[in-house]
Amino acid sequence: MQVGFIGLGNVGGKLAGSVLRNGIDLTVFDIDAGSMASFVARGAKAARDPADLMRGCDIVITCLPSPAASAAVVEAMLPEIDETKIWLEMSTTDATEIKRLAALVAERGGVAVECPVSGGCHRADTANISIFAGCDRATFERVLPLLTTLGRRVLHTGELGTASVLKVMTNYLATANLLTCCEALVTMKAAGMDMNTAYEAMKISSGTSFVHETESQIILNGSRDISFTMDLVKKDVGLFQSLAEQAGVPLEISPLLLSIFEDGIARYGDRELSPNIIRRLEDATGLQISAPGFPAEMVDDEPEEPGYEVIPTGLSKPLLAT
Repeated sequence: MQVGFIGLGNVGGKLAGSVLRNGIDLTVFDIDAGSMASFVARGAKAARDPADLMRGCDIVITCLPSPAASAAVVEAMLPEIDETKIWLEMSTTDATEIKRLAALVAERGGVAVECPVSGGCHRADTANISIFAGCDRATFERVLPLLTTLGRRVLHTGELGTASVLKVMTNYLATANLLTCCEALVTMKAAGMDMNTAYEAMKISSGTSFVHETESQIILNGSRDISFTMDLVKKDVGLFQSLAEQAGVPLEISPLLLSIFEDGIARYGDRELSPNIIRRLEDATGLQISAPGFPAEMVDDEPEEPGYEVIPTGLSKPLLAT
């Protein structure tokens, strides 16, 4: 099997690394020549452009920053797609757009699968990230061996489009968690609490969350580097807000999240690291939120393990697929 990977950014580069680390023949393409050179030095082949990559590969994975970027790449690959090709879209994108692009791929005889990831860049680096896969069941079973190389927990979400819907939901929840953690940390600082103690109180309580146990750490370190930027938060929450509007759901919190990040972008720039949204409160209060002993970046300390399919059962811990 020859796998191609387009998009070697914060998440894509780590996912492509899992392909390479597991001995799968890999060809890469990215507009950043330095990123490609790094992979070539580790044993991957480099493609001249997306069409060249699709021509030489059985499965092509894209992990790109926007629906527009994905559309441009897919349209460039289309002339090389036939019934032997599979396209895996691992970007966070719009369900309507993924269906449109998948239809173009199908017209050429190829197969499309949407499989966005969730769980943090540090877990993408060790293939311990979670993957949502939207496609028909037969196609899912064809690509499951590759998906369990890329991630630990793989959920078949249903037909094409369902994975993108669920992915923007999870990013919406993560954003809400981030903003409440920022407000909690600044308020605890203002109230005179020791910040290490405040962190632990949040962690061992009903107020904890995945976001607190990751992003609060790098906020307190001061690096604020979670490998995610404010423009991407705005994009993802905007996609969630659009879903709600299309379904006639009158959300109240989602528009507020959008307005907060729009203000953050206006103040600090669209490529500012997303946890630095706390700067709005730091600037307003004159407080600096930091504490000793926290890491500058998150590193996954769980060992890499074989992935598996997660089966929805209604239980708090889904059973493994048999």
